[in-house]
Amino acid sequence: MKRIIILIVLGAILAGARAQEPKREVRAAWVTAVYGLDWPRTRANSAAGIEKQKQELIDILDRLKEANFNTVLFQTRTRGDVLYASDIEPYNSILTGKVDGNPGYDPLAFAVEECHKRGMECHAWMVTIPLGNRKHVAALKGKSVTKKRPAITAAYKREYFLNPGHPETKEYLMSLVREVVERYDVDGVHFDYLRYPEYARNFPDRTLYRRYGAGRTLEQWRRDNISEIVRHIYKGVKALKPWVKVSSSPVGKYDDTSRYPSRGWNALRSVHQDVQGWLAEGIQDQIYPMMYFRGNSFYPFALDWQEQSNGRQVVPGLGIYFLDSKEGDWPIEEIERQLNFCRANGLAGHAHYRVKYLMDDVKGLYGKLAETYYPTPALTPAMPWIDSEAPTAPTALHIDAVADGYWKLSWQASRDNDTQNAPRYNIYASNTHPVDTTNPANLVAQNVRGTAFIYAPLYPWERKRFFAVTAMDRCGNESEASEAVR
Repeated sequence: MKRIIILIVLGAILAGARAQEPKREVRAAWVTAVYGLDWPRTRANSAAGIEKQKQELIDILDRLKEANFNTVLFQTRTRGDVLYASDIEPYNSILTGKVDGNPGYDPLAFAVEECHKRGMECHAWMVTIPLGNRKHVAALKGKSVTKKRPAITAAYKREYFLNPGHPETKEYLMSLVREVVERYDVDGVHFDYLRYPEYARNFPDRTLYRRYGAGRTLEQWRRDNISEIVRHIYKGVKALKPWVKVSSSPVGKYDDTSRYPSRGWNALRSVHQDVQGWLAEGIQDQIYPMMYFRGNSFYPFALDWQEQSNGRQVVPGLGIYFLDSKEGDWPIEEIERQLNFCRANGLAGHAHYRVKYLMDDVKGLYGKLAETYYPTPALTPAMPWIDSEAPTAPTALHIDAVADGYWKLSWQASRDNDTQNAPRYNIYASNTHPVDTTNPANLVAQNVRGTAFIYAPLYPWERKRFFAVTAMDRCGNESEASEAVR
């Protein structure tokens, strides 16, 4: 308890004592498609509209790359509709202005390709249980799951939901996940609203409870239903592609801590998410708890997540939208304290909700991240519980001048280059030999695909003499370095 109190006090002063940026850290942003909140703003109703819609996403990804973000949580399913070419659910109308309107390209495929060009991971962010209000469901007509599979859905408070208590609900969700994982080179699948509606005492599931409750309380049965969905999807994804990260964004407080109450809003009791149980069982690779709070509503609960993580990656979602004067008008120092607290206590990184507030540089946050907190690239943390064997090192690193101040690095591929889990490459540079690949300041680029890289420092005084290249598989295991001198 004394340790918790001391750490909370330290969290309050860490804005003036910045923690050193680590070599491995998740730096994520949610790109929200529902209602076009972040993207897209233009409808894909013509060749020009398609290109403008694509360019809007490119502009977002370029700016994230410039600030050394490495993970994009790209909204792929919203409320019973999707942003990819699905055989199961219709296209979201935000793309074209029409229900199930074909945008003339595949947004998820485009997002994955553009993220990978920039060395960033792309995770398919899928809203799971909610299906939208009556107006939305009516607009989808016969394409809505409420019409196609009514038995697994439920109406509650003028909204529609998949019913977690129905045994076929997990199968339906897995069919959507299977489409995404099999057809697209995503680095992760990320689940939102994987929970019951809050305080849903009258959720219409009593018939299913009587049939399947097996002596459990209603609350425990509901928690077990959500856990079974999580378990089924996790195992299903790992059977397809073990390196694809499976994550969720639970409510930001798991439960009351011994000292700090959750004030009636927590994952375990309010929405039936036993997230610490998921972590203990090992059926999540990452969690992104929605910690859109400050002060003692943030620090002790972040620490609680970390202490119960079972070695999995806890990436607090930061409520950067509260910096906006129309939302909460938080001072930027509030987010800085949270960034520093996460680093000081070994959490796996940070996720920013949402990307619009980064693009708008609200309260100067984007600039602060780019210049102070994320000044160099970072690798994403490894997943040793999936695979802990490093790939073989690349060989024959060679350097050629291609233009004034530009150099081409080329190398022979790692010998582990014959599977879908083929290694990507990380580039390091310094003015000392051998290059210290443990120093995050020496990392120049991560997740390079192919066996060549153009080294083009912005300023002459930033040029380095010594270079190293490592191979890294998609579970994050990094090889020994291959070195060369310019």
